[in-house]
Amino acid sequence: MKPWFGLRGAKLTFWVTVACATDMTLFGYDQGVFGGVIVTPDFLRTMGYPSAIIISTTTAIYDVGCFFGALSVCAIGEPLGRKRAILVGTTLMSIGAIIQIASYGVAQMIVGRIIAGLGNGINTSTAPVWQGETSKASWRGKLIVIEMIMNIFGFSLSNWVTFGFSFIGSDAAWRVPLAFQFFFIFTLYATVPWLPESPRWLMAKGRISEAEQILADLEARDVDDPFIITQSADIQWAVDYEREHNIRWKDLLRGRTGDQKGVHALRRVFLGMGTQAMQQLSGINVTSYYLPTVLIESVGLSNTLARLLAACNSVSYLLFSLIGIPNVERWGRRKMMMYAAAGQCLCYTIITICIRYNEDTRLVFDIQRRWAKASIAFFFLYYVFFGIGWQGVPWLYPTEINSLATRTKGAALGTATNWIFNFMVVEITPPGIRSLHWRFYIIWTVFNFSFIPIVYFFYPETAGRTLEDIDRYFAGRAKLFVFTDKEAISEKRPERFVGLEERQIRRNSRVGSREEARRMSVVDIDGVIEDEKEDLERGQGVVG
Repeated sequence: MKPWFGLRGAKLTFWVTVACATDMTLFGYDQGVFGGVIVTPDFLRTMGYPSAIIISTTTAIYDVGCFFGALSVCAIGEPLGRKRAILVGTTLMSIGAIIQIASYGVAQMIVGRIIAGLGNGINTSTAPVWQGETSKASWRGKLIVIEMIMNIFGFSLSNWVTFGFSFIGSDAAWRVPLAFQFFFIFTLYATVPWLPESPRWLMAKGRISEAEQILADLEARDVDDPFIITQSADIQWAVDYEREHNIRWKDLLRGRTGDQKGVHALRRVFLGMGTQAMQQLSGINVTSYYLPTVLIESVGLSNTLARLLAACNSVSYLLFSLIGIPNVERWGRRKMMMYAAAGQCLCYTIITICIRYNEDTRLVFDIQRRWAKASIAFFFLYYVFFGIGWQGVPWLYPTEINSLATRTKGAALGTATNWIFNFMVVEITPPGIRSLHWRFYIIWTVFNFSFIPIVYFFYPETAGRTLEDIDRYFAGRAKLFVFTDKEAISEKRPERFVGLEERQIRRNSRVGSREEARRMSVVDIDGVIEDEKEDLERGQGVVG
C-alpha cells in the first residue's frame, strides 16, 4: 500500500489539519465544559457543596496540569517527534477523562483534571508545531487559525451540551458532557498514526531521504523537483546553522551568549511566550470558564438564562472568528493583534462602567437592570475582537518565530506560559468578582491597552515568510525596536527572500545532480548571511 493511503498535496495536508484541528477541538471542549459542570445542582450536591475557593481551585488545577504537560515537551518533544508526542498526550487525556467521569468527590475530580491537563499540555504544545512544519508558507497562518477556530467550536459545543443536559435531574447532567470528549479522543487515535511526521524534525534527526519524500508528497511533486531540492537545502542549512551557532539552554538562562548573538534564540523564545501571556491577560478566561458565573453574579441573570446566553455567545464567537482565516496573511500578525487589543480594551471599559452602575444601590432597580443588560452586548462584542485577533495568532506565532533547533522548546514554553497565566486568571476570577465587584474588570481594561505598544515596538511580522526566512532575518540583522525596520513589519514576503528562492530554483533546475544542487543552494544561502554580517560590521544593521 502507498504511504498515506496514496494521498498527496492538498489532500494530505487536509488530513494533517483534521488531526491537528481535532486536537484543538478537544482542547476547546475541555476548556469550556467545566464552566457548565460547576453550576449543575447534582454536581454540587455530589461534591458536597464546595466553597467558591474549592470550585475555583478544582477548575484551575486543570491548567496546572497543562502547564507541566507543556513543560515536559521541552524534554520529550524532540526524542518522541510530533506524532508520538500527540499520541502520548491523548492517552493521558483519556485516563484523566475516565477519572473525572467516575468521580464522587473533589479529591478524585482534582486528580482526573490534573492528569487530563498533563495530556492537553503536551498536545497543545505539539499540534501547532506539527501543522506549521508540514504546511506551505502561504497556508501556514490560515491552517493554524482554522485549528484555533475549531478550538472555539469545541468551546461552543461544550456550552450547548452542558445547557442541553442541564434539564436532566440526575448525574448524567454533568457526567455525559464530560464523557463526550471521547469522540475527539477516538478521532485522534484514528488519524494521527498514519499521517506523515514533520519533515523538519526528520531533517534534524538526519533522516534526510525520508524527509524529502514527505516534502515531495506534501507538495505533490517529485522528489527530484528543483523546488523540493531547494526546500530541502533550505531546511538543512537551518539545521546546520543552528548546530554551529546554537547556545546551550543553561547558558541562555544564565545570560551567556558568547559570540553567537546572531541567533537571537532567547529573544525569539520570549517573543513567543509573550503572545501567549498577553492572550491570557486579555481576560478571555474570565468569560471562557466563568461566563455563566459572571452573568449570574455580576449581571444578576437566572441560571438557565445565563447558560443560554453563554451558549449563544459561543456561536457568535465561532462565526466572527472565521474572519481571521482569510485575513491572517492579508493583514499580518501585528495588525491583527493590535487592532483586536484596541477593541477588547474598549469592550472592557464599557463593561466596567455598566457593571459599576448595575451595582450602584442608589439607583432604582429598573435602571440597574438596564445597565446590566447593556454589559451583555459588550461581553458578546469582546468575543468578536478576541476571536479575530487573539484566538489564533498567539498559538501561531511561537511556531513561526522560533528556529528549528528551539521550535519544540519555544512552543512548549509558550504553551506553558499560556497555561500558567490561564491558571492565575481562572483561580482569581470567582474571589475577584466577589471582593472587587466592578473594579475587577478594570484590570483587563488596562492590560488590553498595554498590548498595543508592546506589539508595535517589539514584534516582527511573520506573515508570508517561510520558517527559514525568519531564521535568516535573525541570523542577519534584527533590530530590537522593529517598528523602525520596514522589512520586519511588512505583511508581504521581503523581496530579498523571494529573490534568493527564485535564484536557487533556477540554479537547481540546471545542475546535474541533487547532491550538487544542494551544495550550491547552501553556498548561496551562506553568501547572503555573510553579506549581511559585513553590512552589520559597517554599521548598516543593528543587532537587538
